[in-house]
Amino acid sequence: MPTQAEKAARFAALHQKGTPLVLYNIWDAGTARAVEAAGAPALATGSHPIASALGLEDGEGAPLEDMLWVLSHICAATELPVSHDTERGYGETPDDVAETCQRVIAAGAIGINLEDSMEGGALRDMDQQVARFRAARAGLDAACPGTWLNARCDVFRAMKDAPLEDQMSELARRAEAYEAAGADSLFVPFQRDLNVLARVCAMVALPVNLFRVADSPPVADFAAVGAARISHGPVPWTAAMEFVTEQASELYSA
Repeated sequence: MPTQAEKAARFAALHQKGTPLVLYNIWDAGTARAVEAAGAPALATGSHPIASALGLEDGEGAPLEDMLWVLSHICAATELPVSHDTERGYGETPDDVAETCQRVIAAGAIGINLEDSMEGGALRDMDQQVARFRAARAGLDAACPGTWLNARCDVFRAMKDAPLEDQMSELARRAEAYEAAGADSLFVPFQRDLNVLARVCAMVALPVNLFRVADSPPVADFAAVGAARISHGPVPWTAAMEFVTEQASELYSA
């Protein structure tokens, strides 16, 4: 069985601009094994699916202890690298975020997502967020050097009513600061325009993680604009629950 450090190195190597790592997000040990059997090179959890599977709300509605319990079972069920969606870091202070990161790695993950928006969707002050990313980097390195920090930047959601050029300027400013704070990649959700995404991938020095939803362009198009990683968030969960509801409705309406 590969060591955690070996898994982390394998995961890092999968981030290639134009030949992206495609992650079909999971929420428990069963879905981990199903996606592994389909040929996935790595796995990633989604906070929304895990919370929903527990009957709770996204946005740190699932207690950290519950998230870690699920994560530990996922990591025990597979030899693939597993990245964890750690949302806002489950903590008020940078030190809290560092402790959370150490606990996530102790549960078996080899990387995290950490977002820069607050409850309600507004962007956190950039200096405050930089401090949180620096703390996350320190916590990850203390737990297992080489683990991956995917910095999620919610500019396109938080500034959706602002002119595009203002959004792009803020994205560039944050990307540079997050890279300096120790981020390994930049996660840029809530944007579907391929022309805009091509600009993002061209201007950001970090590997860029793009987000596919049900009506997004195909993976090949995201790869063509320069993505190094593609996530699916709650899309797999939503599709699975729609299937279950449809099948159950047919059964009970017969």
